[in-house]
Amino acid sequence: MIVPGTLALLAEEGAEHAETVLGIPQWIWQLANLVLFFALLLYFVARPITEAFRKRQLDVEKRLAEARDRRAEAARFEASIKERMQRLESEVEEIRRQGLADGETARAELDTLAKGEAERIRKDSEEEIERRVAAAKAELRQEATVLMASAAEEILTREVTEEDRRRLLVDSVTRLKEAR
Repeated sequence: MIVPGTLALLAEEGAEHAETVLGIPQWIWQLANLVLFFALLLYFVARPITEAFRKRQLDVEKRLAEARDRRAEAARFEASIKERMQRLESEVEEIRRQGLADGETARAELDTLAKGEAERIRKDSEEEIERRVAAAKAELRQEATVLMASAAEEILTREVTEEDRRRLLVDSVTRLKEAR
């Protein structure tokens, strides 16, 4: 059996004893334990985490550099496309201008050809009209000659007597003899 006074004495001795270990106060041991814990934590956890963060940072920087390169390449590609579009637009405009110029030239040529053709048709028409007028005049002269001969024959038949006919016949024969 333990007496109540002995417990108090043991508690006192244990408290003194608990306050020092190997003659070093307990708070130093606790501090050393805390420092050791942080050192181990730093060695086993902080260093790998730092390296992981460093690798992650390098990876992010690498991706950032790649993104910048891709962005620069995209900008060059965009500039190239814009340049091509401008060239195409200028070529289209040049083709449009050339087409207008060619159209004007063709229109002028066709206008000249049409005027020449119209002049040729006018001349041909005038010549045809002149030929037809000449033919009509000749036909009219022919008709007039026939009419005049008929009228002369009619007049001669009415006016010329038998004796006039004999005298004309004799005159004609005499002229023929003289002409030989």
